[in-house]
Amino acid sequence: MSDKEDQRADAPRPAGRRTRKVQESRTAMADAAVDLVLDRGLDQVTVETISERADVSRRTFSRYFSGKEDAVVDALRADYARINTALAARPAGENPLTAYHRALRRWLDDEPTAWHRLPRSRDLLRLLHAEPALLPAYLRVQDEAQNESVAIVARRLGLDAERDLRPALAVSLAVGAFGTAVRFWIAPGEPAPLPHLIDAAFSALADEPAPSAPSTTE
Repeated sequence: MSDKEDQRADAPRPAGRRTRKVQESRTAMADAAVDLVLDRGLDQVTVETISERADVSRRTFSRYFSGKEDAVVDALRADYARINTALAARPAGENPLTAYHRALRRWLDDEPTAWHRLPRSRDLLRLLHAEPALLPAYLRVQDEAQNESVAIVARRLGLDAERDLRPALAVSLAVGAFGTAVRFWIAPGEPAPLPHLIDAAFSALADEPAPSAPSTTE
């Protein structure tokens, strides 16, 4: 191979650079949105202030996000995508609940951006649950991620997610356990660590308590 061919082979691909630049810009705007909203409150933040903080134009912001609410929840979209990537990589022999649980633990244990590793995550999640204007964007991100989880589980089981309810049911249970753990984690006070709460929630699914016997009166 000639020196010129070596140089061409070693040169980074332009498409890869563009993809990284796009993601870097998106992350910068999303981070700016979260920082500003947590610091000032949603009503005191505009698209212009987010764009200024991220050092991009208003037009650039609009290419990525439909509004400030969409930018605030964008980091969660990336986290859910990481969880789904981990879910798709689980061994085929695991049942869906186990696979989802272990995918969550992979995310929590290995990802530097997992929620329990970032101090602002609890504040952001509290805000998303408390601020009505953010709820639609938050639920949209959750729904997108859950639909992708259902598709992954259906492929794992060799089922048609449109005709068989089992993949959706399994994912609903898993997402419910995850969401319950998060709600306990963001509650006031000093909660247990998020990984422990998630483990406890999935253990509770596997060991559903029996109802208490009715009291009798004489």
